[in-house]
Amino acid sequence: MADGVDPGEDNGSPASEAELQDEFLHEKLLSEQGTHPRMRLTRVHVRLGRRFFSVWWLLGIAITLAIALVAAAKLYFASGAGHQFLARHACIPLSPPVPAGMPAFVRWTHLLTFFLLVIIVRSGLQVLADHPRLYTKVHCTPGREWLRFRGPVPPDRVWTAKQDTITLSPLVGLPGGRHTIGVARHWHFIFDILFVLTGIVYAAFLFSTPWLHRLLPTHASIFPAAASCAVTYLSLHLPRGASGFFHYDALQQLTYFSVIFILAPLAILTGLAMSPALDNRFRWYARLFGNRQIARSIHFLVMVSFLAFFIGHMALVALTGLAPNLNDITLANNHNNLDGFAIWLLVIALVIAFNVWAVRFSWTHTRVLQRVSNLTVGRVMDLLFDHTAPRVEYRRRDISPYLWPNHARLPDSSPEWCALRDEDFRGYRLKVHGLVENPVELSLEQLQAMGKQQQITLHHCIQGWSGIAEWGGLPFAELIERVRPKPEAQWVMFYSFAAGGEGGDRYYDSHSIHDLRHPQSLLAYEMNGERLPILHGRPLRLRVENQLGFKHVKWISEIEFVHHFSERYAGQGGYNEDHEFFGYRDEI
Repeated sequence: MADGVDPGEDNGSPASEAELQDEFLHEKLLSEQGTHPRMRLTRVHVRLGRRFFSVWWLLGIAITLAIALVAAAKLYFASGAGHQFLARHACIPLSPPVPAGMPAFVRWTHLLTFFLLVIIVRSGLQVLADHPRLYTKVHCTPGREWLRFRGPVPPDRVWTAKQDTITLSPLVGLPGGRHTIGVARHWHFIFDILFVLTGIVYAAFLFSTPWLHRLLPTHASIFPAAASCAVTYLSLHLPRGASGFFHYDALQQLTYFSVIFILAPLAILTGLAMSPALDNRFRWYARLFGNRQIARSIHFLVMVSFLAFFIGHMALVALTGLAPNLNDITLANNHNNLDGFAIWLLVIALVIAFNVWAVRFSWTHTRVLQRVSNLTVGRVMDLLFDHTAPRVEYRRRDISPYLWPNHARLPDSSPEWCALRDEDFRGYRLKVHGLVENPVELSLEQLQAMGKQQQITLHHCIQGWSGIAEWGGLPFAELIERVRPKPEAQWVMFYSFAAGGEGGDRYYDSHSIHDLRHPQSLLAYEMNGERLPILHGRPLRLRVENQLGFKHVKWISEIEFVHHFSERYAGQGGYNEDHEFFGYRDEI
C-alpha cells in the first residue's frame, strides 16, 4: 500500500523511528481509530499566509465584494463615460448574421455532456474525499496545504492518510460513504473516456460547419465588448436585444469558448498529470502545471469552474427567455411554449434516476463495475502507458520532509515477523518460488551482495498525495536473472507479513514481469540513505515507479512467479483489488 514518513520523523532518523515504532506497536494507531467527519462547508478552510480561514469568512468577503462591484457598475452605467463606453462597444453584435436554431450535433452533445459531467463531478468529489487536502508543492506536508476539507492533523499521534479520509453522503458523492475511492475511480474514468469521445465528436462537427463562427472569437474587439456586457450585467440590466436564439453576446461567446476549448482540455491534461507512469517518465509534463499537486489543484478548480458556469448559464437562460431558450437547445426552434421545458424536466429526471441506480449498483454489483472498468479503462491505461519505462530522478535536496503514512496495520500480528524483528531480521529469508527454474531463499546479506541501486523518485498515492524519497535496493531485473522465470510466467505475486485491510488475509499484490524489468523497479532495503524503517516496510519493500503506491508491497515475506494473477485469491490482482475494488493496474 502507499507509504510515507510519519509525523515527527526526520527522514528516517533512528531516534524518531524508534519513537514512532513504539507508538505504532503499543498504541495500534493504525487500527482505524479516530473520527471520520462528513464533508461540510463548515470544515472547509483556506490558508492565507500562515493561518487558515473558514470558507464562510471568504464567502462573506466575496459577497461584500460582489455588492461593491454591483454598486460601482450601477454608478458607471449611469455616468456619461459609461454611456459612451457602452455605446462604442456593443455587447451584442449585429453582424455577422447568425443562423437561427441549434444544429443537431450541438443539441445532442449538450445533453450528453450535462449527463456525463454530473457523474464525473460526483465521483470526483468522492475521490477528493479520500485525501481532502490540496497543495501547491509536491511535498504534501500537513499544515502547508492551501485548501482542506477537514481539521488539522492531530499533532500528538501518528495519523494515516486513510484515517484522514472523510465521509460523503451518496447525495453528493458517487458512490458515497468513506474510502470508496476504488469504486469512485471506476465511475470517474469510464465517464472521462465517454466525455473525451463526446468532445471529439463535437469538435469534428464543429470544425466542419458554419457553427464554428458562433463560438470562435475572430477579432480583438470582442474583449471591450465583453467588458461592456460585464458592466451591463453587473448593473443588473440585460443587454438590448438579448436573445440566446439569434445572437450570443460577447461575454457569452468568450465564456462558451473558454469552457469548451480551455476548461475541458485542461481537465483532461491535469488529470493525466497525476499519472505516476507519465510523471516518472516525462518530468517536463507535470512541470507544464508546476508540479503534480498544482495539477491536482487546477483539476479541482476546473471542476468548480464548471459548476459556476452551469449556475450562471442557467440563470441567463432563465433571464433571457426560459421557454424559447429551452426550445432552442432541445427542438431547434424559439417557440414560446413549454415543450423544451418538459424535455429538460425529463432529462433531469433521467439523470437523477441514473444516479440513484448508480449508487445502488455500486454497492450491490461492485465486482461487475470493477470488471467493466478493467476491460475498458484498464485497457486504455495499458495502451497509453504500458510502453514507457519510468526514468525520472530527483536530487537529495528535493526529498520531502514528510510523507503520509498509509497502511492499515503493521505486521505485529504475525508471530514470524515479530520473531524476525526481535532478532533484528538476521534470520530473514526471502522465498522466491513458482514458475521459475531456480527457486531460492535469500537473506538480506545475500540480496545486498547481488547488487545495489539508489534512486530518488516521486511516490504517487491513489488517494492523491505525493512525496519524494530516496530508495536503495536490489534491481528486480537482477532477481529475475537469478531465478530464471519459465516462459509461461507473466506475472509476479508479492506477499506481505502484514494483514490486509482491518485484518484477515495477508496483504498481497501483483505486477507484470514487463513492469518489474524496468530499471527503477527495486526490492528496497534502504530509505533516505538509512536502513529501511520498520514503518516503511523493513526488512524489504517494493518500488515500481510507474504504478500507484498501494502496489508497492511492504514487509515482503515471499515472491511467487505465476502465469496470471487471476490464479490467486479473488483473481483481481491484489488485496485492494480483491477487497476494495481497485483497478488491477492503476497508472493514473
